[in-house]
Amino acid sequence: MSATTETLESAGAVHATLNFMVKDGQRPYVRTEALTGAPEPEYVATMADHQVPIHDARPEADALSLEREGIAYRDRPVDIVDFYDDAEVRARYYPNVVALIRDVTGASRVEIFDHTRRRDGGGDAQAKQPASRVHNDYTDWSGAQRVRDVLGAEEAARLRDTPFAQINVWRSIAGPVKRSPLALLDATSLDPDDLIGTDMHYPDRVGEIYHLAYNPAQRWLYFPDIGPASAILIKGFDSRTDGRARFTPHSAFTDPRTRPEDPARESIEVRTLAFF
Repeated sequence: MSATTETLESAGAVHATLNFMVKDGQRPYVRTEALTGAPEPEYVATMADHQVPIHDARPEADALSLEREGIAYRDRPVDIVDFYDDAEVRARYYPNVVALIRDVTGASRVEIFDHTRRRDGGGDAQAKQPASRVHNDYTDWSGAQRVRDVLGAEEAARLRDTPFAQINVWRSIAGPVKRSPLALLDATSLDPDDLIGTDMHYPDRVGEIYHLAYNPAQRWLYFPDIGPASAILIKGFDSRTDGRARFTPHSAFTDPRTRPEDPARESIEVRTLAFF
């Protein structure tokens, strides 16, 4: 272990590699797994690894907010028997997610539109691989488009002037996360010029997400050994442009302290729209 790594770890951070997109003057695009039939998407873009300090967020967990950092943390145990049973997730977990978002944000309406399980070493019908490139799930265009996709054009038009946010609720579903933890950008350190619009090619449509260019001013956070009794809320988009956090790029990463015998990460993220 280097002296630099020792210093970072003693200060509550690890030095780890994140994968960023490079601005090269070309419009990047991704051919998704649904299109390629492969376990991993195909990136038509220039990518680059950078080693960054990723800080333990637990000491500041109570102070983190969706409005400022784009992140919130809550201890929120749930009574779910099988997170791999979609019917049980919808019947028993979805109501918990709605209540959690209402409690944290004061939203008047919360709509859940899907969920995704991820498993390190997965990539099958039950669970995708953890996403290992720094990205944000929505853009200025696709955030508004998601409302139209979920609620229909007529309802979206009715809600046109209603502020809303897209929020993911992320949770471990198989014990403390030892492998492929989640790195989260503190949105106060985000330079919007570093967001790179990327087309996502599916069999029946083209969507859009942001990838992120590296910037040494970025501040990265994670929750080491987070277990199933806790939830992380991540803001993917906010329609309001008044200075609050609007996007929260994130990525799985390899913790240099991971041991070969550590179990695979298993997690679930539920995607929601919250209206105010």
